[in-house]
Amino acid sequence: MTSDGGRPLPRRPLQFGPENLEAHGGLLPGPAEVTEVAHETAAILVGTGRAARDPEVTSRLVGLVDDLGLPTVADLWAARPARSLPGALWRLYALREWVRRSPEEASREYAAGIRFTDVAHAVAGIAEPPRPEELQRVADQILAGVFDGDLAVALERAAAFCAVIAAGRAELAHDQDALDPAGASGLTRSGAALLTTGEDLRKSAALWRAGDLD
Repeated sequence: MTSDGGRPLPRRPLQFGPENLEAHGGLLPGPAEVTEVAHETAAILVGTGRAARDPEVTSRLVGLVDDLGLPTVADLWAARPARSLPGALWRLYALREWVRRSPEEASREYAAGIRFTDVAHAVAGIAEPPRPEELQRVADQILAGVFDGDLAVALERAAAFCAVIAAGRAELAHDQDALDPAGASGLTRSGAALLTTGEDLRKSAALWRAGDLD
């Protein structure tokens, strides 16, 4: 398989775990090399999926974390700026993994946020009632859109999804505050962080449309 430029594509992103150090002279890669690997693997992954136009390839790319594990994907991309291609991909994969692992929690928080976020709910495209299996289906669908659809739309759907969940956490925190102040505070903080993630994804969509997301 090759990229659009005819360059051979690896079957999976490069890794720099301990077992790879010998190939690099026993030295850890420097910051510039780590940055280059992060951006190159992100570009290759997206380019592979979009060039293939193959549902099987898309399915494999959506399930990347299932094969590699979230820590490996985090090592590749989590340290990159939020408004970059690897940073945006990391957030999409992390969001899918959370929904996959905690579908009931995701469903409860999404349901709590719907009435405060009509527009975002419509953009996210989740059917009502937002059952756990529906949340999982849409999380997969959003990530698949990176490879077989309009990448900017996929990022905007993910941003909207984050906005609804964030509103839901704020609502649940309000209801929980009297009985469990610490738990309510945790929900408030995580909701605020997710709202920031959503804004980063929305800005990344605009950068992609302008040809500036790399």
